[in-house]
Amino acid sequence: MTVVTRFAPSPTGFLHIGGARTALFNWLYSRHMGGKFLLRIEDTDRARSTDEATKAIIHGMHWLGLDADEDPISQYSRRQNHVDVAKKLLAEGKAYNCYCSPEELSEMREKAKSEGKPMRYDGRWRDRDASDAPQGIPPVIRIKAEQTGTTAINDIIQGDVSVENTEIDDFVLLRADGTPTYMLAVVVDDHDMGITHVIRGDDHLTNTFRQIQLYKAMGWDLPIFAHMPLLHGADGKKLSKRHGALGVEAYEEMGFLPEAVCNYLLRLGWGHGDDEIISSKQAIEWFDVADVGKAAARFDMDKLTSLNAHYIRGADDERLTQLIMPKITETLSGNMSNDAENRLKSGMAGLKERAKTIVELSENATFYCKNRPLSMNDKAAKLLNGDGSDKLADFSAILLKTDDWSAPALEEKARAFSESAGCKLGAVMQPLRAALTGSNSSPGMFEVLEILGKEETLGRIDDALSAPK
Repeated sequence: MTVVTRFAPSPTGFLHIGGARTALFNWLYSRHMGGKFLLRIEDTDRARSTDEATKAIIHGMHWLGLDADEDPISQYSRRQNHVDVAKKLLAEGKAYNCYCSPEELSEMREKAKSEGKPMRYDGRWRDRDASDAPQGIPPVIRIKAEQTGTTAINDIIQGDVSVENTEIDDFVLLRADGTPTYMLAVVVDDHDMGITHVIRGDDHLTNTFRQIQLYKAMGWDLPIFAHMPLLHGADGKKLSKRHGALGVEAYEEMGFLPEAVCNYLLRLGWGHGDDEIISSKQAIEWFDVADVGKAAARFDMDKLTSLNAHYIRGADDERLTQLIMPKITETLSGNMSNDAENRLKSGMAGLKERAKTIVELSENATFYCKNRPLSMNDKAAKLLNGDGSDKLADFSAILLKTDDWSAPALEEKARAFSESAGCKLGAVMQPLRAALTGSNSSPGMFEVLEILGKEETLGRIDDALSAPK
């Protein structure tokens, strides 16, 4: 059997981080088993589905590296297939027309509420004669669900789970306007797409018992089900925006690398010993949905950020440069040095050691790219007051006569100067940092000196010394 999994988001919003984990687990399992991974856009809710959300979902999937093996399928485009199945069941006596009015359904709902029970349709049109049908009222089509026995699932994650069939009502397949319900559409699509494994959140578990009624009525083989616990926040409560329950595009904008996000999501509910850093190749080799835990995993933004810092430190310098160049170009609005990109590439090794996100990396790197003169933050400006400017001017005179502009040689010059001036090295480096970066923090100064070069360094020092105090 070729394993076929699917991810089936609704385009009523962007790709939620919890949905991204579901997509990841489906993608990994199909890759692990040498199968196929498919994407179905469940856009039957025409009032709430948008093209913008569909594009965002596909972009988010692509950004994470979770590309499907075939073009995305629109559920709405398959609506006639859904209708055909409902009518087939009706013709075979496995479904029936129901003419209940909104008032009757409301009465059922109120009765169930007063008894402390969930709303269940009472089956009043299940066996009524067609001659009883009221004129001019379009019916819904309901399935004839099994009324005795149990419906059982051997769930890969949850284990053996069952429900009494008396708890399953005759749910609607086609609405009165002829449109299919989710419950019908998802089963027809999964069957027609050849889905062998349905891996989704455990909030769908109750739906599964209903959907099995459809599989049985149509005589179709059941897929294998795996219902994984939903994500919680770090405090153990249901995941919300305050915990980081955002769309995937928000994580891209916040400066997270896709491989860091995937690695973090992978470890939420699944693990491989004590391994924390797991590459995509390793994940495909090791992942099995049977190893997903039953307990709800906790999403922690701080842990994701820490993992992201690790991936930034290990990322290719050229790739990081290309990621931050557009951000810096936008920030500087035309005030970009012609040598900016070369400086970024040369300085990336030092820059990436200090950054937790791509946004932070671009902010820290901007000083390399600015045209002169630089603006100063308040702390940097204070470092150039009084004795700081005097030390900087004296050291600048030494730099002017320096020919070897390598970091080790410059460090030797700085240490010799501080010793002769009777001061600590920081008394020289702090005002120098302010002059060269406009800030009170930066990568190592000797590295910065070497990357900026002699001409740019002396020019920035002159600008700082001549600026009004």
